[in-house]
Amino acid sequence: MKTALLVIDMQNDYLWEKRKKRFSYNTEKVVASVNELIRQYHNENRDVIYIRHIIQNFFTNRLLFGYSIAGSEGAELYSGLDIVSDHCFDKYLSDAFSSRKFKEFVCAGGYETLHLCGLDECGCVAATALGAVKRGLNAAILREGTVTRFPENKVNAIRKRLNSAGIQYIDAVRK
Repeated sequence: MKTALLVIDMQNDYLWEKRKKRFSYNTEKVVASVNELIRQYHNENRDVIYIRHIIQNFFTNRLLFGYSIAGSEGAELYSGLDIVSDHCFDKYLSDAFSSRKFKEFVCAGGYETLHLCGLDECGCVAATALGAVKRGLNAAILREGTVTRFPENKVNAIRKRLNSAGIQYIDAVRK
């Protein structure tokens, strides 16, 4: 069974000091956890795939969102993140499978299982996990490398939805 690690939305605009207040992640802790996962998967010769959330560079998007804007420094992968492959895909929607290039890469790569980590459990991580299951893949979310900024009631609702879709939460790397 071929498994890959998906590192989702670990970008400057969500993690650096200049980020908007709503992105209240503990940068040091989440980056350390994700980097440990990256090293584990890489050392086991498993593919590590990076996903970036990109918002098109339109005037209205710069005003409305002001983060993750295409071509900006903030949209780049966080500088403290370990990069061990050139497998990096941009998505314009929450589900990484909305990226045709990513979808084609996963199909061509013969992956059966995707382990997800990164930002945000209640957003793009959940959407991508559901997208994987919709396409007949196994998906698991790695607890130690996934964080959220949302309140407990939303987290519990998302976890219930993911669980009912067959998506597992795992504490450690499984072969």
